[in-house]
Parts: sequence; C-alpha cells; structure tokens
Amino acid sequence: MLETLTVQDSVELAVVERSGFIESRHAGAAVVLSPDGEVIARHGNADALILPRSSLKPLQAVACITACAPLEGEQLALATASHTGTDRHAAVVRDILTAGGLTEDDLACPPAWPGDSATRDELVREHGQEARVRMNCSGKHAAMLRACVATGWPTAGYLDPAHPLQAHIREVVERLTGEKIAHTSIDGCGAPVHALTLTGLARAIHRIGTASDRSPFALHRVAGSLVRAVRENPWTVEGPGRPDTIATERLGVFTKGGAEGVMVMVAPDGTTAALKMLDGAARASTIVAATLLARAGSLSDTDVAGLAEALPLDVLGGGARVGTVRPGAGL
Repeated sequence: MLETLTVQDSVELAVVERSGFIESRHAGAAVVLSPDGEVIARHGNADALILPRSSLKPLQAVACITACAPLEGEQLALATASHTGTDRHAAVVRDILTAGGLTEDDLACPPAWPGDSATRDELVREHGQEARVRMNCSGKHAAMLRACVATGWPTAGYLDPAHPLQAHIREVVERLTGEKIAHTSIDGCGAPVHALTLTGLARAIHRIGTASDRSPFALHRVAGSLVRAVRENPWTVEGPGRPDTIATERLGVFTKGGAEGVMVMVAPDGTTAALKMLDGAARASTIVAATLLARAGSLSDTDVAGLAEALPLDVLGGGARVGTVRPGAGL
C-alpha cells in the first residue's frame, strides 16, 4: 500500500505554546522553490507522496478552463475555492450552473451546511436544509459541469475516474507537476484526488502562480487568468476571516489550503512554498507557509507578523491570550 511521509521523514514545522510551555508539536515536510522554480529549501522528505486534497483545486480549475469552461472573474476564482457557503458564494455557484443550463441537482458533491457560522445560523432560523450548493467544493464541481457542457461530454458520472473530464484533468496534472500520478483516491467531495510528491505539487503551483494571462501559451494564459481572478476576488477562495482569504488580502499571495494539513502559497515574486502537516492539522499551515516565504526573502517579516496577528493563532486561558501557535524549530 502506498503511503505518505513517515514520522522519521518529518521535521517540526510548528509548535503550540501555552504560558511558556510547549504543549503540542506539528511535524511534517515542506519545500520552497525560487522565482525561477528551483528548489532552494527542503524540510523533511519533500519527495514523499501526499494527497493534495483541496490544494489540487488550482490544477483542476486550470484543467476545466482548458476544457472550455467559460468562466471569468469571481466565477473563475470560485472554481478553485474551498468556500464557506455564504449567500454570496452560493449565488455565484448558482450563476455558473444556470449559465450552462444546469441546476443544483446536477452537482454530485454531498449536501452540506455552510461553513460560515452566521450563514448557517440564519438558515437554521429559517428552517433551511443542507444543500449541495453550500458544500465548500461546489465551485469546483460547477466548473467541472460547465466544462462537460462546453465540450459535449456527459454531465452524468462526471466524477467517475474514467470520465473524459477526469482523464483530461489527469493529463493537465501530470503536465503541470512533471510527474506521473502515483495513485488516485476519492476526495471528501467525491471527486478524484491524485497522489503527488510534495515537490511535484510545489512545481505545479509555481507554474500556475507565475503564469501570465498574456502568455502566448494557452495553458499559461488560463493559469494567469485564474491567479488574477483570485487576487481580485479574495473573498471567493475561502471566506471573510478565513486563512486563505486573509493571506491573499494582506500579502497578495496566491494560496490554497487543503484538508489534512496541506498548504501551497506563491509570493508575488513567484517564490513558492508547499507543505504537509503529518498529523493533518491545518491550524499552523498558513503561518508556516508565509514564514517559509519570508525566510526566502520574498515576504517581509513585518508583513508576516501582521498576518500572524490576523490569523486565529491565539491560545486562550480563561478567555485571555496565554500563548500562540507559531513556526517550529524544523524551519
């Protein structure tokens, strides 16, 4: 059976400090690429296989657009999102579907309550129900459906790994990562998710994050348009007060977290960080990725310190701040 990095492969990426006592440690692996795409730092085994989970979404979104899904602006940004299901998010997903002659019933992701607590509370008060359009991956699924409509592929069974859309996505993933897919699993939303090395994932995100929407190459133009759409609409990629949105707004980075402690982040100058927390915890992922970019000289320490203040990293005792989640000695 294939597996991800081991404890022995890992280094300390983050710690949890409470009242001067290190209470917990998050181990894992990370890799940093220069603006030119060369590996400039490795922490732990960056060549181990991982499941990127939602950090694969930028690659899947690029594949959907190259399969003729006609998305722009906030609709394009939402194709790569793990959104919190606010009314604004849901409205954009519905617009994507409606423009393709589709409905919420065509979505194959499971129904869910919004991740945004205020939106969820309001739905409960109104006796609402879980809905597929509120599921955090519904933007990706809507983009997949629009690609099928545009290309003439069947919308039924669009998540089947043998479906033409999924075959196209695999081809794009392999092209961007420069490596063959080692294994295919099923993600929480029901879509295929492909095992890649952490370095391969970093390479793909670097290629997307440094692409120009004025490139003579179609794949690069699509990638550049995706990055611009996210930077212009940071609310789409997660939601107000959430780490991906906060980091995009404050630092101008292109970033995408994934379940089980995966994170990718591209600085404005193209320096790229990718990491995997071995225990699957995501609470330190954003600040660790930003710290890696700062240590590579692509973000300022002051800006990263400001990001840390804005992220939910406080450790509380009796309602007061008594500690924090911060990068560990392995960096």
